[in-house]
Amino acid sequence: MKLIQLADTLGSSGNVADIEITGLCTDSRKVEKGNLFFCYKGEKFDSHSCMSQIERAGAAAVVCERKMDSTLPQIVVSDGRAAVAKAARIFYGEADKSLKLIAVTGTNGKTTTTYMLESIFRAASKKCAVIGTLGISYAGKFIAPELTTPDPIYLHSVFRDMADCGVEYVFMEVSAHALYFDKIAGLKFEAGIFTNCTQDHLDFFADMASYAAAKKRLFENGRCRYSVINSDDATGRTIAGFAPSPVTYGLTNPADVFAVDIVESLEGVRFVLNLFDELYEIELKMPAMHNVYNAMAAATCAKLMGIDIDTIARGLSELKCVPGRLECAGRYNGAHIFVDFAHTPDGLEKSLQSLRKLCRGKLYCLFGCGGNRDKSKRPVMGAVAAKYADFCIITSDNPRYEDAYDIIRDIEEGVKPSGKAYVTVTDRETATEYAVHLLKEGDVLLVAGKGGENYQEIMGIKHSYNDNIVIKNIIG
Repeated sequence: MKLIQLADTLGSSGNVADIEITGLCTDSRKVEKGNLFFCYKGEKFDSHSCMSQIERAGAAAVVCERKMDSTLPQIVVSDGRAAVAKAARIFYGEADKSLKLIAVTGTNGKTTTTYMLESIFRAASKKCAVIGTLGISYAGKFIAPELTTPDPIYLHSVFRDMADCGVEYVFMEVSAHALYFDKIAGLKFEAGIFTNCTQDHLDFFADMASYAAAKKRLFENGRCRYSVINSDDATGRTIAGFAPSPVTYGLTNPADVFAVDIVESLEGVRFVLNLFDELYEIELKMPAMHNVYNAMAAATCAKLMGIDIDTIARGLSELKCVPGRLECAGRYNGAHIFVDFAHTPDGLEKSLQSLRKLCRGKLYCLFGCGGNRDKSKRPVMGAVAAKYADFCIITSDNPRYEDAYDIIRDIEEGVKPSGKAYVTVTDRETATEYAVHLLKEGDVLLVAGKGGENYQEIMGIKHSYNDNIVIKNIIG
């Protein structure tokens, strides 16, 4: 592709008409000959400082936020990050135009909602793709996860391949960070779904208002044709006040879509769905009230996309589980063991709250908190676990560059005031084995925090680790 084509998109042409661009790059360590390199000032690093390295690597030109002392052709823009997204879209032939994109944002429920949507649309014989925390899947392909929402260059290259493979619908998680950094600049969505906004990522966002503001950006500037909003969430009600074509779902506040006659069990949940005044009994093979919310969100979106209620019900019933999302990992001594990604106070509370109602014996909770992340939620999660569980096992969960003991001590500050019994076991596998062997008939164990993750990150190294595999090895 000629640089002039990209320069026009970025609002600057200059004398660049005959320069051929072989690829786009934002990492100075990975520049290849003929690449167009994008410089911008990040949170911790300014890639403008790498100009000599970029020149030596053979870059054809640079996009930068200020005029640089370089012989390379330059396109100066006000926002380098937004420029990456716009240029990537053009470079890969605006592949997104061939796809129907549905975005899901929120603190919790994004992954499950995208998987529910995929199951519904597969039941309708549509060719689908999913992008999110568990990876990227489409057309028989699977790409291991790196980021919830991929960076623009990679995202648009995947869109290109999806379009070439005949994919029709793409269900993608859009994180608050992706919205804050404008990774989805230029994209239009058939629908945007908002699940909820509760405490998370306060290590990055200054406060909850800033975090909520990032999520609201999905529904601004005409990005979404339809807006599917949780009316039981305060931020959701705000979004419904300004979003285009808002459609609401909920259980406690007035909503366009709601559920009644909800019956829960450890094997799943059954309810009657009122979908724009069409009534249908829904059976989910996944337990917990929060999955009723996820199902309502998916069903509402599917109906807006023209899927009939029979197909919606069939698609929801055919989804057996979402990896690591309140997934039953097995049974031991007559007890149920669940693995869940719950890594926020709200997520942990919802899972424990649901299991508390269904547990006939003791409820055990094994969890930790991630290192180098929002420290303020650690004692809050400790207090939540102590409130609902009979016994807590506090352990490690991706300590990263922090001392696992320090993280555990922070969590303990929330557990101690309750007077509830608990233990601390730093090694997660040892902690899990200890917890499993406590179980008796009617008990429930929730192993929370990691969900479907396949690693434990310690001092910059990702060690192979999966809660499901560890549990299955323990119970045989």
